[in-house]
Amino acid sequence: RRSTIGMCLTDTLDDMVSSGGLSPELAIQVLVQFDKSMTSALEHQVKSKVTVKGHLHTYRFCDNVWTFILKDATFKNEEITETIGKVKIVA
Repeated sequence: RRSTIGMCLTDTLDDMVSSGGLSPELAIQVLVQFDKSMTSALEHQVKSKVTVKGHLHTYRFCDNVWTFILKDATFKNEEITETIGKVKIVA
C-alpha cells in the first residue's frame, strides 16, 4: 500500500468514504483485495532479479518494519547497472 498506486487508491477510497459514496467496510474490502492481488502479481508475474550493493549508512527495526539507508548503492540486473547516491529501503 505504500507504493504510488496503493497510496492513490487509499486517498481515493478515503475521499469516497468522506463524501458518503462508499461505506468504510467496502473500502476495507477493496484494500484487502488490493493487497492480495499485488502479492499474487509480484509472486507469479515478476521474473526479474536485481542485485543491490552499497555502503550501509543507517539501519533500524521499528514496529516490525526494517529501514535501511544505503550510500552509493549500485542496482544491477541482467541488462543495466545503475548507481544511486542515497537509497532508502523499507521492508
